Amino acid sequence: MQAAVLREYGEPLDVTDVPEPELEPHGVVVDVEACGVCRSDWHAWMGHGEWADDQVPTDFVLGHEPAGTVVAVGERVRSVSEGDRVAVPFNLGCGACPECTNGHGNTCLDGRALGFERAAPGAFAERVHLPYADYNAMRLPDGVAARDVAALGCRFMTAYHALEHRAVVGAGEWVAVHGCGGVGLSAVHVADALGARVIAVDVDDGALDRASAAGADATVRAGDGVDVPAEIDAISDRGAHVSLDALGRAETCRNSVACLRERGTHVQVGLTTDAERGEVSLPTDAMTRWEVDFLGSRGMPPTRYDELLGLLEAGDLDPGALVGREVGLTEVPDRLAAMTTYDTEGVEVLTF
Repeated sequence: MQAAVLREYGEPLDVTDVPEPELEPHGVVVDVEACGVCRSDWHAWMGHGEWADDQVPTDFVLGHEPAGTVVAVGERVRSVSEGDRVAVPFNLGCGACPECTNGHGNTCLDGRALGFERAAPGAFAERVHLPYADYNAMRLPDGVAARDVAALGCRFMTAYHALEHRAVVGAGEWVAVHGCGGVGLSAVHVADALGARVIAVDVDDGALDRASAAGADATVRAGDGVDVPAEIDAISDRGAHVSLDALGRAETCRNSVACLRERGTHVQVGLTTDAERGEVSLPTDAMTRWEVDFLGSRGMPPTRYDELLGLLEAGDLDPGALVGREVGLTEVPDRLAAMTTYDTEGVEVLTF
């Protein structure tokens, strides 16, 4: 089968023939119909994460936001059948450890990260293996397109988990979103669906236009000389209740913390680059004074995926509306490179 393989960090992916996925007794093989192209793939392609013992191996297939049809089923699988259309979470739980059985499969003690570690080759490929399928496979509602589910991908489930489960956003609260790429636009859309008032922040006018279309009530054009926290304070009258850093730069993280009102909540979703190497200095005295919370958020437990699919089926979320470009497998290397200069168009999706 054809796949896009990481050979060297920062060099174009090699689109080539690779062996078919090996079916494990507890797993299924999925014929990939669509897979999102995400900034986390860019981080992996660049070789980031060494500072957190989280660097992706080379000679490896990337891609972690697939949806498709089950074409082979392991002998121990009971709840998934050939022909089922499924979404595949990137944070794959084992289904048996204390974290999984308590509903926190995204922090599974023996989990696999699809498209990020040797044990879970990714979905920039014609087919992908899904382990522990009884726990991880998410059956798609009838009539929901694989393209839309791929756009939902890790970005929507990450945004939803961050806002609904971690920060517990309330209707009418002000939510600031820093960085309006894929996960940022998803956070804007999710926050709007949850009834929040949303302020989108980015340096690009096109990204802010997309954020407005996704549900942002106000936008802030960041850049040289712009005091982002002051702008947010003026719009929201005292600052945001919840603020999310969707980019992972030191500037966006600190702006996110600084724009909060008393007892506000910052959620860190964006991963850092070589400039920060996993470390950002913060105004801890001010955070103590105003009882500001700082939360990390990673993916979403597979057991809560039905909440997000339910919103999709009901029409409360429309991830397909954020798709700016559909690409073929041979185009994926160039689309990852375009992320280096933020030259992408909303959410981009690989389709077969």
